Amino acid sequence: MNLNNFKKIAKKILAVPFVRKFNNRFNSFLYKFLSLSKIFALPYHFIISHFFDREIFAFTRAVAKYNNNVYTVRPSNVIIRRNIHRLEKGMIMENRRAVFALDYIEETVEKYAEVLEKSNGVTLEAGEMQWAYDVLSEYFLITDSSQPLIERMKAKFEMLPKPTLQDPADKFIPYPSSQRNQYKIPSYEEFLSLSKRRRSVRWFQDKKVPREDVDKAMLAAALAPSACNRQPFQYRIFDDPQLAKEIAGIPFGTGGYSDNVPMSIVVVGDLSNYFSSRDRHTMYIDASLSVMAFLYALETMGLSSVVINWPDFGLLEKKMKKKLNLKTYERPIMLLAVGYAKEEGLIPCSKKKPLDELRSYNNLGETA
Repeated sequence: MNLNNFKKIAKKILAVPFVRKFNNRFNSFLYKFLSLSKIFALPYHFIISHFFDREIFAFTRAVAKYNNNVYTVRPSNVIIRRNIHRLEKGMIMENRRAVFALDYIEETVEKYAEVLEKSNGVTLEAGEMQWAYDVLSEYFLITDSSQPLIERMKAKFEMLPKPTLQDPADKFIPYPSSQRNQYKIPSYEEFLSLSKRRRSVRWFQDKKVPREDVDKAMLAAALAPSACNRQPFQYRIFDDPQLAKEIAGIPFGTGGYSDNVPMSIVVVGDLSNYFSSRDRHTMYIDASLSVMAFLYALETMGLSSVVINWPDFGLLEKKMKKKLNLKTYERPIMLLAVGYAKEEGLIPCSKKKPLDELRSYNNLGETA
């Protein structure tokens, strides 16, 4: 069945009051029953609903891909990114110990050496390699080299060739917080004004979005926090008019305005950055942090945006996967529409919750 036809039929069915009420009451009873025990909930989702099948299989393929990446040389390496950041966190500790990171320093140096020595024509990401080189150099400078493992890893590291540096005049190592004073910051009033200005815009001018402005916003987005500095996402940007409209028309909720979107962006998460199920949701957090910085940066250049929700819905996932040739372990996190706002275009008020509903201090919650 055509996806657009399915959307229309689903809307018509759910618009019938009896159907909507029956569906709501049935779900209320069902989930009240399932919530009584895992004995009920787990078999239901495993045998009947299959709501989580895609996530389970995606993560399974992701771990297989992660393990494959461990043994192959790529421009960016997941072990190097994670472990170098762990070294950085150890290096910034007050009252730092003379010996630390013994549980992963050997893995780090060995992977760094493998990437350097077995690149076989692969163009390594220069910034990542300089960061690894600088941090490892500093680590061996500040730690106790009489410790046998550190001594052995230091000797191995010093025998390796020096990588091509992205910026030979700079060192990518931890630095004092005071160095941030070189960057001007807006006042709180200016930032609040920017936050109030950035609203979800759905009506855009028929005007091309400059790629150089998008790239400037991406520089800000790339600076957002990311767990272990993995940055497990990619912005797939579409500014071809036909492609932008097609991509914007895939999700639910874009009917009526997707045809006027000049630029569509699909933020794609990559589960293969993780070796453990405990981290499987981290990519959603990291990508969201990045997107918010991206949207604010766009606004400073006069570009408006709307975040388009991407629910975990089988038919939509299948269509997007086919359209973008996504791997099983790559999953859409959200979509964005970007452009110059029509001055006469209307914007939902979207009244926000008051502070008392959003925050509390020292609240340990109610006891069970």
